[in-house]
Amino acid sequence: MNQNIKKRFKDFLIGVTDIIAFAGKYFRDVFKRPFEINETLKQFYYLGNNSLPLVSVTGLIIGLTLALQLKPTMAKFGAESLIPSTLAIAVFREIGPVITALICAGKMGSGIGAELGSMKVTEQIAAMEVSSINPFKYLVVTRITAATLMVPILVVYANTLSLVGGYIATNLTGDMSVQLYWAKIFGSLSFEDIVPSTIKTFSFGFVIGLIGCFKGYNCSRGTESVGKAANSSVVAASFMVIFLDLLAVQITSLFS
Repeated sequence: MNQNIKKRFKDFLIGVTDIIAFAGKYFRDVFKRPFEINETLKQFYYLGNNSLPLVSVTGLIIGLTLALQLKPTMAKFGAESLIPSTLAIAVFREIGPVITALICAGKMGSGIGAELGSMKVTEQIAAMEVSSINPFKYLVVTRITAATLMVPILVVYANTLSLVGGYIATNLTGDMSVQLYWAKIFGSLSFEDIVPSTIKTFSFGFVIGLIGCFKGYNCSRGTESVGKAANSSVVAASFMVIFLDLLAVQITSLFS
């Protein structure tokens, strides 16, 4: 039993070291020529377009559900007018960024892992190396960069839809004008509510792209390993999103 635990712990440390080395290679190559701008833009559109429908539905439902849950509780204290402010702070600080990032971990992480894994299994990556093409630069750097830039945009989009959903829920049983609703939201949000939560989403996008590329690029032989790469990408990326969010909250609290 002890030997098994030691082996698992050793494999975990080796995996962490490999991912750190993989990230280091990305930072070395991202600033080197040639810059695969066209491929980066292609992946930027591909990742965003694939995630957009699910992010849209989820963002709207988050706002609807949270506002409906807040309404009876706030009504007990005669504070229904505070629903827009409470909703905005909750969505911008935590709920919007984390849930959107977890959705992206599922869509982007599995997609990148499966795509690169299938390329590895069918020896397309080896063929690129024979053709004097840098597969790491063309496949990995572009996807990590695209994910890093796309996730914050999707988070802002989902946050906006959540507030729209909150307005719809608020007016199902009440009557609040659009102008008053948005005035309360913008009046309640501050620098600490928007900027730190937006900055941390870049790290969410980075780890999603990094883990997806790492799992797929280092996929072993056999078609079964492609599914394992996609599945492990989602699990590892989701865990890292939650872990990074915990770190971000602690760091933000130190400066608040």
